[in-house]
Amino acid sequence: MHIPQAGPAFQDQVDQIFAAYESLITRPNPPQAGVTGLLQRYQYPILTAAHTPPFWRYDFDPTRNPFLLERQGINAAFNAGAIYHDGRYLLAVRVEGADRKSFFAMAESPNGVDQFRFWDYPITLPETDEPDTNVYDMRLVAHEDGWIYGLFCTERKDPEAPEGDTSAAVAKCGIARTKDFVNWERLPDLISHSGQQRNVVLHPEFVEGQYAFYTRPQDGFIEVGGGGGIGWGLAPDICQAEILHERIIDPKVYHTIKELKNGLGPAPIKTSQGWLHLAHGVRNTAAGLRYVLYLFVTDLQDPSQIIYQPAGYLLAPEGEERVGDVSNVLFANGWIARPDGQVFLYYASSDTRMHVATSTVDKLLDYAMHTPPDGLRSAASVQQRQALIDRNLALFQASGIGERADY
Repeated sequence: MHIPQAGPAFQDQVDQIFAAYESLITRPNPPQAGVTGLLQRYQYPILTAAHTPPFWRYDFDPTRNPFLLERQGINAAFNAGAIYHDGRYLLAVRVEGADRKSFFAMAESPNGVDQFRFWDYPITLPETDEPDTNVYDMRLVAHEDGWIYGLFCTERKDPEAPEGDTSAAVAKCGIARTKDFVNWERLPDLISHSGQQRNVVLHPEFVEGQYAFYTRPQDGFIEVGGGGGIGWGLAPDICQAEILHERIIDPKVYHTIKELKNGLGPAPIKTSQGWLHLAHGVRNTAAGLRYVLYLFVTDLQDPSQIIYQPAGYLLAPEGEERVGDVSNVLFANGWIARPDGQVFLYYASSDTRMHVATSTVDKLLDYAMHTPPDGLRSAASVQQRQALIDRNLALFQASGIGERADY
């Protein structure tokens, strides 16, 4: 990129910055080696802070920035909503600046696994009469009413916080909608009567003629408190969305991957066997909170009714995914199901970077429908495993494999 009135040394630095950026953006992202099984991971993150355009971070005017320093740093790119639109894989990415403020920005890829490139400008998100201090974790949903909705968490300082408390916050569900991902209409925040809301997802179809929401009510901004779990509620009007009756459909459960809290990730995928859901579960450890991803399936006619729920996690942090601003965390609020049955699951690791894993609807359904549910006791877990061993050994014996050494 040629900079007018720039000296040779300054121009050389500019060229190096853009060359490194283009090399990163165009780098192929091969599948990780090994047995693929249910999910195929990929070698590199698909988005990081370094994937943001250099002109978001630098002032390239040599008279204003003679040392070519970053003026507005980027800390992380993570927790992206996802949608396939007009032949493009689109992500609504949570980008966090060095100032801790998050904003949304669209990134697109021609194939869904690499070459993700941010659009020139972040999303200009209108504010309500009560301005947001921070916004994050947008879920993109193409609703049957014809709009594409973005539901996200809006954070504001707690007005009832004691004097001097500069960390107490209030979380609500913000709602915006668009047709082109550039121009957004901001609707009033969702009204809920069950405490704060940090993870709210819009169901893609009307239910009983109303807009259906998956919620995550909690007592405070961080702590779930006495409630918790994935909730369900209906609202007749999304332009003045209010849930009067809310109930928990997937509660947190003692000594499981969702012991401390859980919340839905993206909107569910409609399949022949039911609505396929991706969620996150949180438990406490001696090293802090551990976030993993899990699946469940709900009834096609009644999406609030769980019909399959396999035990344990679908994805957990591995290797470098464990390290970041908030370590040992996987979080997902976006996935894409293609007409051919392929699924692109977009997940963030440790509140720092974005990844993709691929599978198929058939594989994910098979896993969800035929993996045993959590027996909630060690003895029950052993019984389930013994039953699997018995079936396998009987199969081996019937096939004539015989001795263990022949396995």
